[in-house]
Amino acid sequence: MAAAAAMAAGGRGGARLLVQYVVLRGDLQREPLSWPLGALVAQACHAALAAVHAHGEHPDTGAYLAQRGSMRTVVLEAPDEAALTTLAETLKQHNIDHEVWIEQPENLATCIALRPYPKEEVHQHLKKFKLLK
Repeated sequence: MAAAAAMAAGGRGGARLLVQYVVLRGDLQREPLSWPLGALVAQACHAALAAVHAHGEHPDTGAYLAQRGSMRTVVLEAPDEAALTTLAETLKQHNIDHEVWIEQPENLATCIALRPYPKEEVHQHLKKFKLLK
């Protein structure tokens, strides 16, 4: 497993870099919703854990988790729920494993997390989103 982690980290053998992308709705932090920072962080954590749990048997997920302190996660911002929904549809059309986090009891889509992927396999679908600020 250590060799797989080294390969996934892009070290030996020119292997691909594994990244877990998380896309959080930016409008949650602005008026009129004004969610506190802790609630936003929780949404991203819930989505990331759901994606890893749902796709835990995938070799890339195992290799990513084996990296421990070297794992790479990129948190991006979707401007609103419509953008998040459109992204989910795009990911589904391209057979990209992901989880949409639906906050309860509000039944509100707040975040999408992909399972860990080689960056070059998924970046094209995410490049229009900016880093979350």
